Amino acid sequence: MSDYGQKFDEYYRAVEEALPAFLPQGDTPQKTVQEAMAYSLLGGGKRIRAVLCLAFCELCGGTREAAMPFACAIEMVHAYSLIHDDLPCMDDDDLRRGKPSCHIQYGEALAVLAGDGLLTLGFETILSQYYTGKYPPQVIARAGAELAAAIGTAGMIGGQVMDIEHEGKPISAGDLNILHSMKTGALIRASARMGCVVAGAPDDVIARADKYAKNIGIAFQITDDILDVTSTEEKLGKPVESDRQMGKTTYATLYGVEKSRQIVKDLVLEADLSIKGSVLDDPFLYRLADQLAQRDC
Repeated sequence: MSDYGQKFDEYYRAVEEALPAFLPQGDTPQKTVQEAMAYSLLGGGKRIRAVLCLAFCELCGGTREAAMPFACAIEMVHAYSLIHDDLPCMDDDDLRRGKPSCHIQYGEALAVLAGDGLLTLGFETILSQYYTGKYPPQVIARAGAELAAAIGTAGMIGGQVMDIEHEGKPISAGDLNILHSMKTGALIRASARMGCVVAGAPDDVIARADKYAKNIGIAFQITDDILDVTSTEEKLGKPVESDRQMGKTTYATLYGVEKSRQIVKDLVLEADLSIKGSVLDDPFLYRLADQLAQRDC
């Protein structure tokens, strides 16, 4: 395994080990929704957002342990977004990460509540760090604000609204970029920024992290669009060609697969340049950008 692969695996395993402890425990009257939350949160995934949070914290002089609650909170919020994204009123996807979507497994009402529960738990996880005495209050407040801004109407929710409103309708290249910068990119940016915030990084470093994450976020989405038309359901663990069936314009349909791949390469280069010569200038981040762009699932 390469140095990059080993380090990513260490981050991944650390997140996988930490996540269960943040979930509600015990045989309670509301245990079904807790099971649905665990089903979606612990059901696999790349953990890219959590890894970004941990990596940026360490590169800025913090520790993996300090960043872990915040990284886990990000994964909770991400899992919530996927549960709601799969609902019949949204993308109506029956498969997620190679297994039935939450609403297929538990029913639509429980899925909505499980998503709400994970969203709420994410912020509870961040804010409850105040009681540990390990973090300055301003760090906890800023981390929570970063996450809230990323998933609100100027972030993930806003992108989802644009996505819904353009089903079956043409969309310009500029608006498509805005859509995915909010729907996919905002949470990825918040992940990098929160890692820096926990470490107490200065604003100029946070700005570099933000630019890096902005570029890899769009590259990640374009690669998703390419895989939706070139990969298989077995490899992706979710339906393919669903965007075309719903009449959505994607980078692949707007530019074609080959030009989309070139755009991804350009974005990775921009990401690399944003951290070059700074405290963030690290082989792990360069390889991470490459791997996200070149992935086949």
